[in-house]
Amino acid sequence: MRKKKHKILRTVLLCLFTVILLALSVFMHFGGFGTGESADPKEFASYAGNIQDISIPKEARIIALGEAAHGNMEFQELKLKVFKLLVEKYEVRAFALEGDYGGCEQVNRYIHGGEGTALEAARAIGFKIYCTKEMADLISYMRQYNETAASGEDLRFYGFDMQRYVYSFQFLTEGCKKAGIDTESLESLMDGENWSAGYSNKDRIQILSQIKAQLEKQKNTGQAVHFADVLLQYLDFQVKLDISQDDPVALDALATLRDELLSQNINWIAAQESQAGHDRIFVTGHNTHVARWESSDSMGKLLADEMGKGYYVIGTDFYKTRCNVPDQSTGKRTNQVFYSHDPLANAAKKAGFDICWLDFSKIPADTPLGELSRDYVYQGNLGESYVWYMRLLPPSYRLFQPPATLYDSMIFVSEATPIQILEE
Repeated sequence: MRKKKHKILRTVLLCLFTVILLALSVFMHFGGFGTGESADPKEFASYAGNIQDISIPKEARIIALGEAAHGNMEFQELKLKVFKLLVEKYEVRAFALEGDYGGCEQVNRYIHGGEGTALEAARAIGFKIYCTKEMADLISYMRQYNETAASGEDLRFYGFDMQRYVYSFQFLTEGCKKAGIDTESLESLMDGENWSAGYSNKDRIQILSQIKAQLEKQKNTGQAVHFADVLLQYLDFQVKLDISQDDPVALDALATLRDELLSQNINWIAAQESQAGHDRIFVTGHNTHVARWESSDSMGKLLADEMGKGYYVIGTDFYKTRCNVPDQSTGKRTNQVFYSHDPLANAAKKAGFDICWLDFSKIPADTPLGELSRDYVYQGNLGESYVWYMRLLPPSYRLFQPPATLYDSMIFVSEATPIQILEE
């Protein structure tokens, strides 16, 4: 009898363990026990349009497109689709990417007739997420456009990030030589493609500051000065990063600093374009940078505070994504599945849209959809890192913010697929 009771107990415990395991598996897959609430699909469909329906207010001078994840094909394809529309309908001639400024200058030279291939140009940007067919297609489009563009109507490719330095250093050296400035002290800072170990960051900052001061005394050296600025930004950022590694509060402050620097670089690009007779630029980056946050000084908030209606931002989200992300500990890239739990993305999926655009200004605030878009909801928010416990903590890959506060409009992708990185 006792053996029989033990056997029953073991069976019950095994069944209980199995049920818990299955429940945990479901939770970890969906980020909950389902895909979340949904807006009314019929109401959503009555306001949704396609990409070609996107309209930009006449006041907009900086038009930004966000991406909910770096590792999806569809969000990279949207860069080209939206840029083409802006070129054709809104006289935009500048494309600005969340990528290395110097590396993007290498791309700019390629689209103006430089040697190599579009994929080789994409690799110069310095981030693996851009070594893709989608980015090569964008670059090829810009090069082909420039082959027949009228004088002054050519397309330009800019970067506004400062996390790489090789190409910026190369082009700074080139600019100094053109200006007749001695580059011996500058070139001593580098050993091949790396910083020379004989100098501290403080020494590098001092030498670069001296070089910048010399350039500022010369005429027609604006771009070379900006190369120096970007390198100084990089070094300042690295010094603070080394100090902040184990301090979460300091790391948050560093993230805010990066967004401030990104906004400064966007303003520089806008000024360059204005001098060339073009009042609008197109900017692309992660949602967290382009969004018009209320709670933190993102790049988008800083630009919106400065420009008001002159800053127009289109956010993105997915219903489901298979996203190409690197493991935080090993660096190995894998395809991971996530659900956003965004009720708007959920409605887009249920309404039968693969990709659609929603303009919040067209939705009355007192309608159910208007109220929901202005309420706090979950949205997908995947960065360039994956940790296994993200599945146990869904808020780690989601935003909880009002969509219509963050963005002027949004593009929803029902099922996003992973990028394929094209290795050398």
